[in-house]
Amino acid sequence: MSSLADVVESALRTSDIDFESDRPGSFVVTLPGQRKLQTVAVLAIGAHAFTIEAFFMRRPDENAAELYKFLLSRNAKMYGVSFAVDKVGDVFIVGHLPLAAVTADEVDRVLGCVLTYADENFDRALEIGFASSIRREWAWRVSRGESLENLRAFASFADPSRHDAATS
Repeated sequence: MSSLADVVESALRTSDIDFESDRPGSFVVTLPGQRKLQTVAVLAIGAHAFTIEAFFMRRPDENAAELYKFLLSRNAKMYGVSFAVDKVGDVFIVGHLPLAAVTADEVDRVLGCVLTYADENFDRALEIGFASSIRREWAWRVSRGESLENLRAFASFADPSRHDAATS
């Protein structure tokens, strides 16, 4: 396992990815994103497979079936990883590769996929699963004169002035 661990660690260092390793063959990486500001993933070298698991989002407040359907529709187009739901409904991006497939290029490729899939799908997933909460947060911030900067991606449905203008 140490040679595979060396391959993974070398790939992470070469890609300049922040990581920690608290035990041999296990790495916790932080991937910086645009929409999802960071995605934390655990990489683990097991007896038979290399496992990737990244937290995507907590269970939705609403429209769970619609959110899970949206994410499942993405799985068919994804490389190396897929969306999965745990027993409480939290969403993860997970993958399992055979140990023979663990190369520096493949580690980089799979982590790039995790980052891309998390970033590309995050805003839409939040809109489906948390629209009411986002609208309430928007209204609260407006009422207090707080910044809306990190909610701008949701203005199309959260900003009542845009909605009012569209229906006029």
